[in-house]
Amino acid sequence: MKNSLSFMVGVGGVLAAPLWIQPAMAGSDEHLYLPTVEQGVKEIELHYGHWNQDPAQPQTDTAIGFGYGVNAWWFTEVAVKGTRANGQPTAYEATEWENRFQLTEPGRYPVDVGFLLEIERPRDHAEGWEVKYGPLFQTEFGKIQLNANLLFERHVRGEGSGDTEMGYQWQAKYRWREPLEFGLQGFGEFGKWNDWAPESERGNRVGPAVFGKLPLGGHRSIGYNVAWLIGTSSAAPSHNLRAQVEYEF
Repeated sequence: MKNSLSFMVGVGGVLAAPLWIQPAMAGSDEHLYLPTVEQGVKEIELHYGHWNQDPAQPQTDTAIGFGYGVNAWWFTEVAVKGTRANGQPTAYEATEWENRFQLTEPGRYPVDVGFLLEIERPRDHAEGWEVKYGPLFQTEFGKIQLNANLLFERHVRGEGSGDTEMGYQWQAKYRWREPLEFGLQGFGEFGKWNDWAPESERGNRVGPAVFGKLPLGGHRSIGYNVAWLIGTSSAAPSHNLRAQVEYEF
């Protein structure tokens, strides 16, 4: 754990460096990040998202990635992302490198804490690099699990300049049975981290979600979660279907 904290200090120094930045927005397949890590687990992960922010131009986002629990506090994953919009075939959009760091031992404190560092290289290199980072929180009350994440996004070394954007994720889940759990999920953006946009201009979305994990024998299993999100502001799409499937082995 000492090594993980030392690593995060170094990451913080890099992120504090003066860089040209521009706003970044989440996709329709945005998923909730967990602060916990399982050492040695390998997974193949699929993401899917669809929304109609512009009714005349619906958008579908997909991603496929391979992840690995390197040790007790670090999980890393590389994914390839694609987008389909304006009635065109799905096209390669970006390559993404996700890193999640478990900063506290699960269950030792009232709240489990983690940290996300995600780097994305868009297909259009003129956009530079997209960096997403922020703290991840999780707590439990009996069969109820609560998650809340505060995430910051910015583009670095790209054309133009801008500001760091701040967004959020939250989840409330009732662990009924392992194959079928249910709850709520919410996602949104505040705009600039130090100058929040008006409520009507934020992409706030909330809706019901179902979760589950199906054991396949040995260390193999399939996990899933699906949510139907409804926009609660004029800047958000009216509906957003998102899904995530993981094959762990």
